[in-house]
Amino acid sequence: MKNATYSGFWRMHFYAALFITPLLITLTLSGIGYLFYTDVENQLYDDYFFGSSKKTEALTIDEGVQQAEAAFSSYTTTKIIELEEPYNTRLTMTNAKGDQRYLFLDENNQIIGYQDPTYTFSNVLRSLHSSLFLGGTVVNYLVELAACWAIFLLLSGLYMTFKGKVLKKAKQANKRQNNRRWHALIGTIITIPMIVLIFTGLPWSAFMGNFIYSASQANPSIGTPLLQQQPPTSDMSEIPWATRKEEAPSSSKHAHHGMGAVNVSRNPNQMNVASLQQQIEANGVTKPYSIIYPTSDDGVFTVAKSSNTGVTGLDVSPYEEMTSYFDQYSGEFISKVSYDDYGILAKWFTWGIPLHEGHLFGWPNKLLNLVVCIAFLGVIFWGFRTWLLRKKKGLLSAPPQLSQKISIPLIIVIIILGIIMPLFGISLIVVALLELAMKIKRKNKPTVSDLN
Repeated sequence: MKNATYSGFWRMHFYAALFITPLLITLTLSGIGYLFYTDVENQLYDDYFFGSSKKTEALTIDEGVQQAEAAFSSYTTTKIIELEEPYNTRLTMTNAKGDQRYLFLDENNQIIGYQDPTYTFSNVLRSLHSSLFLGGTVVNYLVELAACWAIFLLLSGLYMTFKGKVLKKAKQANKRQNNRRWHALIGTIITIPMIVLIFTGLPWSAFMGNFIYSASQANPSIGTPLLQQQPPTSDMSEIPWATRKEEAPSSSKHAHHGMGAVNVSRNPNQMNVASLQQQIEANGVTKPYSIIYPTSDDGVFTVAKSSNTGVTGLDVSPYEEMTSYFDQYSGEFISKVSYDDYGILAKWFTWGIPLHEGHLFGWPNKLLNLVVCIAFLGVIFWGFRTWLLRKKKGLLSAPPQLSQKISIPLIIVIIILGIIMPLFGISLIVVALLELAMKIKRKNKPTVSDLN
């Protein structure tokens, strides 16, 4: 006879696994694909990344941008990405509808070709992994919920492994016991690394991600520095007085990585990018980096190096991450926010996300994540086989409620997890209501004596 705590964990473990396994398999497989997106894209888009237009005339970067905008008249350049050799320069262009294009310039700043970001390998995998291609708040919450329940599966499995002495090999073990042992053994080994992987992915989630981001913004001492939240402004005295009040030409609004709609200022007095790059180099900023155009008359050029860009060839070490601001008229360096200025929460983002994506410490990071993901798929496989071997034909064969006694330890554990993961806590209320409904149904079911 199992105790109330064991029975409760076993029953919840079973139902959670039954319902979220398809999601977990999808997330794990797409995560494995995303681990190697840079390697795949280097081969898949070789012509764009490293090729040449065959045109020998050398253009300045500004002439290259002008040529690109002439070729795609409805698009405006919002970002220039300068990568290390042998990568080509990449422009991010956006139109009035919010559609984007990635356009590539060779070493002479001549156009090589363009991509629709929606269908690049990295963005397809990212869309599958984060929102199952469907998008929308409900789907994003569902994906996050699966991640939260995966943590419960790992922790409850760990408890049952040691409480039930599952790892102790029986003298004459049957198939079900052997499968159960493998399920428990591999699950125990990967519990900590898998929890680390899940938690480092939560900053991009819908519910907890927004909470973490808001906390980081509201508490600069532990999160994002105020300077990064509220960039400085350019000196508008550089604009002639006669035209200073006129509305500057701007691109249409577009969304990028959840940042919302922005405008791009193209004031005629704005410094050209070639001159800006001289200022960038003079301030010790080396490639790779991205140049983001000002969003208003008094906006600034933002030059950034990031450890979690999602762009092949652009990621840097967390220690190198920085955001610099340059006056859009004079090109004068205004200020900079670097890794050392981050609070502990922002530093966690900076380290955690590339660890989750598999590029924090090169190939060993990819291989470690790959092994953990494959092992997790193995845990799912052995768990499923264990259930099939104990399942009676025509029945679900769910773990029985062996005790009516309330398990205080179980309640404490799920309350703690519910506080740490609010979406998980909300789902537990739904689970409790379903259990109550099932109990009432069983109680009201007529017995043989009632029928007689």
